[in-house]
Amino acid sequence: MADIFEKLQKNAGPLGQHRKRAHGYFAFPKLEGPIDSHMMFRGKEVIVWSLNNYLGLANHPEIRKTDTEATAEFGLAYPMGARMMSGNSVHHEQLERELAEFEHKEDAILLNYGYQGIMSAIDAVCGRHDVVVYDAESHACIIDGLRLHPGHRYVFKHNDMADCEKQLERATALIEKQGAGGILVITEGVFGMAGDQGLMKEIVDLKKKFEFRLLVDDAHGFGTLGATGAGAGEAQGCQDGIDLYFSTFAKSMASIGAFLAGPKDIIDFIRYNIRSQIFAKSLPMPIVIGNLKRLHMLRTMPELREKLWYNAKKLQSGLKARGFDIGKTDSVVTPVYMKGGVIEASAMVMDLRENYNVFASIVVYPVIPKGHIIYRLIPSAVHSDEDIEITLRAFEATKKKLDAGEYQLDELPDMADDDINGGRFGYMLEKPRNK
Repeated sequence: MADIFEKLQKNAGPLGQHRKRAHGYFAFPKLEGPIDSHMMFRGKEVIVWSLNNYLGLANHPEIRKTDTEATAEFGLAYPMGARMMSGNSVHHEQLERELAEFEHKEDAILLNYGYQGIMSAIDAVCGRHDVVVYDAESHACIIDGLRLHPGHRYVFKHNDMADCEKQLERATALIEKQGAGGILVITEGVFGMAGDQGLMKEIVDLKKKFEFRLLVDDAHGFGTLGATGAGAGEAQGCQDGIDLYFSTFAKSMASIGAFLAGPKDIIDFIRYNIRSQIFAKSLPMPIVIGNLKRLHMLRTMPELREKLWYNAKKLQSGLKARGFDIGKTDSVVTPVYMKGGVIEASAMVMDLRENYNVFASIVVYPVIPKGHIIYRLIPSAVHSDEDIEITLRAFEATKKKLDAGEYQLDELPDMADDDINGGRFGYMLEKPRNK
């Protein structure tokens, strides 16, 4: 019998294999100082494009004041226990009512975290005879929720309505054959990697041909899209057709927690059957009161959303004018697509951070196919015109270096916390890959 740890010691995984050179810099970096468009990274100020602080609420004075006062009054322990047993409060229920009202749903349930919340919601709603039809680009939390599902699941090509209809036909045929079960379709309001909105209106229209319920993960649309900021469903005019609306507080609200909104009887069922909440401690009171304040500001200060979109459009138009490929984004999420390997991407990121004071995050293999690089820029309401102009110039300069092969190094730059070495980057740039 093998030691179960042995395989972990021999194979650190596709990302973990780089940890000895990457930890603390390319992976698990430490941004310090107040949350803002500018923060400190390894002793220097950088422009940050990696925080989902869309509306700039994370360090807003009114938010800081509310969080501080709530913590002073209640501490972080109150209320103790799971909500079903001893952890409920009038503030938790008030937040649920206000979220339901904002999303034009009958009821809502608070969730401690978005990731485990939607996983557990899928588990609560779907039984072994039920079939799930979902978009191929669904977030990892949805995929992991489907791993818990004991029934069948069919995936449709990303935003491909012809394929979605094909999978609904398969799901319907299976339901009729087994004589039990129903269909749940899952998509996203905004796909967080590419920034394109899910075709929810088109999916809702398919209800005329098929019988199913629709669950939408609108983590990136909540607070950023729609006339009032209620999300992608509001923006597309199909909120009524979304049966279960999910979002997290971790983005526009710059907080912790999530919620699920829908018909009262269904939310009640979930409330009494969702394992991740029944067997977990309630959200601390300062978090709940802070979220009430954030929701109030989101609803009553449209200027924050307007500034976010001004910045997003300025950034995106500037990138396109310089010849960058930003895909089909129709949200504030701004991907930048390039060609290159992991080492080239890492060297480019390092150049941006060290020589241009721009902190941006990249996505590389195995998250995306080999030979591709995606920068994922997240504009916010607190970025300035100057931040955008500096960033555009930096991207233009480093893209020229990438195309010229200046980032083709022999190995991944070594910038791990325990081996930082002044001047290392300059030395490695002078040493191109052997050909």
